[in-house]
Amino acid sequence: MLHSSRKRWMTGAAVVALGAMVLTACASERDGGGADDSSDVDSTFVFAASNDPSGLDPAFASDGETFRVSRQIFEGLVGVEAGTADPAPLLAESWEQSEDGLSYTFTLKEGVTFHDGTDFDAEAVCTNFDRWYNWTGLAQSESLSYYYGSLFKGFADTPDTAVFDSCSADDASHATVTLTQPFAGFIAALSLPAFSMQSPTALSEFDADAVGGTEEAPTLSEYANAHPVGTGPFMFDSWEPGEQVTLQANPDYWGEQGQVQEIIFRTIGDPTARRQALESGDIDGYDLVAPADTAALEEAGYNVMQRDPFTILYLGMNQAVPELANPLVREAIAHAIDKEALVTQVLPEGTEVASQFIPPVVTGWNEDVTTYEYDPDLAKQLLAQAGYPDGLTLMFNYPTNVSRPYMPNPEQIFTNLASQLEAVGITVTPTGNEWNPAYLDRIQGGADHGLHLLGWTGDYNDTDNFVGVFFGQASNEWGFDNPELFNALTEARGTADIDEQTEQYKAINEMIAEFNPGIPLAHPAPSLAFDSRVTSYPASPVNDEVFNM
Repeated sequence: MLHSSRKRWMTGAAVVALGAMVLTACASERDGGGADDSSDVDSTFVFAASNDPSGLDPAFASDGETFRVSRQIFEGLVGVEAGTADPAPLLAESWEQSEDGLSYTFTLKEGVTFHDGTDFDAEAVCTNFDRWYNWTGLAQSESLSYYYGSLFKGFADTPDTAVFDSCSADDASHATVTLTQPFAGFIAALSLPAFSMQSPTALSEFDADAVGGTEEAPTLSEYANAHPVGTGPFMFDSWEPGEQVTLQANPDYWGEQGQVQEIIFRTIGDPTARRQALESGDIDGYDLVAPADTAALEEAGYNVMQRDPFTILYLGMNQAVPELANPLVREAIAHAIDKEALVTQVLPEGTEVASQFIPPVVTGWNEDVTTYEYDPDLAKQLLAQAGYPDGLTLMFNYPTNVSRPYMPNPEQIFTNLASQLEAVGITVTPTGNEWNPAYLDRIQGGADHGLHLLGWTGDYNDTDNFVGVFFGQASNEWGFDNPELFNALTEARGTADIDEQTEQYKAINEMIAEFNPGIPLAHPAPSLAFDSRVTSYPASPVNDEVFNM
């Protein structure tokens, strides 16, 4: 872990032990079990999700609720070490990097099969890498292949920018992936659910790449809606959109299965409704506990834990909007925001004010970075200098009926920030959209947005996973072209020496602060709550929580 001395990952996890999930036979309203019969443990675990998954194919996803489900069904070559954000072997037992940093040879686990009986081997690995690389048309859009496009920079029809070159099956248990340029975060990136291994048979049979619609409103394939097939400890059973996803234990799983034999992810968008479902015994646990509920739940005997902040909440500014392309307007907006008030008034206990787009534990955090202190009078002066002495009106996009780890209460955050902006003469036009898929598709897929709330939960401990994903290339979300920044990020992600890379990222964070494409607001600390029968939960700072653990 990089800079682990700054902070312990799981300081809030004293109540629910880190490690394997353990269920007791304590009675619950949901199962009606007997409190004294320890042999009669209900093996169904019901977890309340804040939203539906966007689909069941993680390669075409970028949202946490999809990945929460995906992590149970799919596995990648690389996983995450329990309780950390650090990469660890998973389907690959080990790997070797070539001296030039361009080739990685993976030694694969043997005897592993996909849920449909297809062998997991080097040919299957290359089928997945080749699939991503050969996407065309709509499949290449930000709203679908967000992670592949952000991290691998191009496809077969854009070889000049593509990081991936080829994959070869040396023999059944060895696959070699060759890149066109060094990518220091390559191994860590493979821990993302987006790069999970999927059954070549199922991908072909159910036409996984048959996507349709538009970039603003894409539609997914039969595979992504009803036939996901991985190697993980749980198999897909059913999906009732708007209601729940049901998974069953994989009887042929290569690893340990654990107590849980059935998982139900029940969709409950409202935080109050999630709390009530826990209190009534309808669910065993939920994430994204409302800040106002944590103390009361603890007092009532529920197990409540808080993850350390590995998140960033930001106010984005789309420079495709002429007013927001003006640096004086962006600077005025930055000075209009009182981050301390936002954190104190509407964000969870333990939230830290942000000065940049990475948490302090990540390499390259710059303690001397340029900041824009709260100064409403200066904000008004800057608006006047920009040609708006009487103020201006901007669209303000925010998601509705959802909670995210970095944004537990979007409507309250919007209201707080809108009030601050209006105090300096910036009138906002509220524009709310349901989170999934409408909001993400609008922000990532089209130009019809202005100021907008969004954020990130780090996927692994690598700076490129934050600033590289946000600002590594031109995107619809931000609406700007900054070759100097793009090139600096490309160079840093290929630097192998950690000390040299750290200095590069410090400079990049200062470059971002001066350019001011958006305002890093806070590092919220999300909380989870569980019924007392859940005595252990595999909590992860990057949400890498697999329920067989």
